[in-house]
Amino acid sequence: MLIFIKERLVFFATPKTASTSIETTLGNLCEIRLSRHPSVKHTPYRKYKRLLEPFVSTIIDPLPDRIAAFREPVDWLGSWYRYRSRQELIGTSNSTHDVTFDQFIESYLQDKPPAYARVGSQAKFVSDKDGTMGMTHLFRYDRLGTMVSFLEERLKKQINLPRTNVSPKTELSISPDLLKELQKTCARDFEIYDTIRN
Repeated sequence: MLIFIKERLVFFATPKTASTSIETTLGNLCEIRLSRHPSVKHTPYRKYKRLLEPFVSTIIDPLPDRIAAFREPVDWLGSWYRYRSRQELIGTSNSTHDVTFDQFIESYLQDKPPAYARVGSQAKFVSDKDGTMGMTHLFRYDRLGTMVSFLEERLKKQINLPRTNVSPKTELSISPDLLKELQKTCARDFEIYDTIRN
């Protein structure tokens, strides 16, 4: 998470949406930077609203704009799956090395997913606990240039994002029935993405 006081802007680092690249590029320009440990770097909106917004409201008035990137849900899960298939995780509970993508999705949809499929939800990340959207600006990951242009205008700086934290390349497919189940169970994620798209 990056908080820019003068520019009245909070960047929420949605996991698997180039957040590390953005933090690397813009981290030295902001006044408040929550980084390093994943649970700090990827602070969701509901935690921000409860713990950080009361403080932020004392230094930024009116409240700042809140922005984040949002990835197509299957592609987002595919990125997690690929990221957790990397060599250094083999033999750990987080590894997807010996798991198919369908098995990963099936595990993700369980009430209590195994460690390798415990990746949260983009919809919950950008929303309040009652499901209310917390972002004032939401950008599609597959059109990241739109967010970069927004940030360039807001921060008055040219931005060139490096490629960091990239998942291994793997061709993925999901069975039609499982896709339907995912779309039903994670309807809010698909709805948010479609709203941005349209």
